[in-house]
Amino acid sequence: MKAQTLSFPVGEPVSDWHGCPQPVGIVLTGKECRLEPVDPARHADALFAAYSQAGNDRDWLYLSVGPFPDAVAYRAYAEQMARETDPLHFAVVDLRTGLPVGTLALMRQQPRHGVVEVGFVTFSPVLQRSRIATEAQFLLMSYVFDELGYRRYEWKCDSLNQRSRNAAERLGFQYEGTFRQALVYKERNRDTAWFSIIDKEWPTLKAAFQQWLAPENFDDCGHQIKRLQLIRSRLASSRAGVDVQRNRP
Repeated sequence: MKAQTLSFPVGEPVSDWHGCPQPVGIVLTGKECRLEPVDPARHADALFAAYSQAGNDRDWLYLSVGPFPDAVAYRAYAEQMARETDPLHFAVVDLRTGLPVGTLALMRQQPRHGVVEVGFVTFSPVLQRSRIATEAQFLLMSYVFDELGYRRYEWKCDSLNQRSRNAAERLGFQYEGTFRQALVYKERNRDTAWFSIIDKEWPTLKAAFQQWLAPENFDDCGHQIKRLQLIRSRLASSRAGVDVQRNRP
């Protein structure tokens, strides 16, 4: 008897897929910053000092950890970070000063499916809304897509965390929806907003990051000339126009 072909929709074939390598704690160097595995002996005290510049605990509000009462408590947390491989934590080091100014991590790693999430993004006041902050995110994305070959890069946050949502959208993540009552943390409910970048979107996003980070995109005071979202939008429109031309008979 011949096998019947069922007329039900299925996903696009991925016949040559063999999974991805597991992320490892390597050093990633850009023009403004360096990402390196968290080392409590070298990073903990400087990170605690950088976070202390905030003057309040707002930056810890939507994180599952912190705030930390003193440097000793933060060092204990840094030691925990250094032992973990998922999440895999990186320190963001300012190349001008040689000091760590924040951390971020690759977490919920699924090499078999080519899926990983960036999380535990903990940027000190000196790092927030800076060129270094954007470059740090770009370096990690480049590692995930270009070196490891992942298909999907996720960003998740408390749905009430508007700063995190704004950051995700600025960086090019697409909002996918909200998981209601997804977690309980710090004795409160969390509805989780999901965002992602997939591999076919990465070439345009990468080109936009490279143009935004270029020295000529900043004035003598270090202020951006063109916004990242504008650069990305123009590149996407240009590429869409090229595709239309190619598809015309």
